[in-house]
Amino acid sequence: MGTVVDDAASVEFHAFFERHYAELARLAHLLTGEADAADDLAADALLALWHRWDRVRAADRPVAYARGVVANLARTRIRSAVRERRRVALFWSQREEKTENPDVAGVVDVQEALRRLPFRKRACVVLRHAFDLSEKDTALALGISVGTVKSQTSKGVAELQRLLGTQGTPLKVHAVAMVHTEGAGGRNR
Repeated sequence: MGTVVDDAASVEFHAFFERHYAELARLAHLLTGEADAADDLAADALLALWHRWDRVRAADRPVAYARGVVANLARTRIRSAVRERRRVALFWSQREEKTENPDVAGVVDVQEALRRLPFRKRACVVLRHAFDLSEKDTALALGISVGTVKSQTSKGVAELQRLLGTQGTPLKVHAVAMVHTEGAGGRNR
């Protein structure tokens, strides 16, 4: 059961949330360029504020503190995304194999199916099956555990099989990588 102080803090935080949530979400959107991530970042920032609400509400400018938390979370998100893109680009640039007479329609279908996968599943499937990386090397490249690689790869391949209606999905993903290497100097355009 909450005390009067706890109830007062809760009411005060709720009022702060109502007044500033939209502003913090707009800030997150402008900083990251990601509309979908903006609400999550604003919510994460407000959760962090709630955990320190006794200190935040005593501050001279609690809104400025909240904006700083959003900016730090956005910076972390952007840095993480840049690192992931660099890791994937590095692996695409190292391929030198070529495929003659590729099935262009099949490549387009696989590319579209890959785009429909969430990033982590897509990255695991591509690194494991297009680049023939081990589970350990894939985990190192993505900064995740080997167990997560196994799980995400399995789920990603199953989803691709559902989307493509085929059992040869890993081979098709590998073939897509070969077409990209030939057509883009090793880089996905």
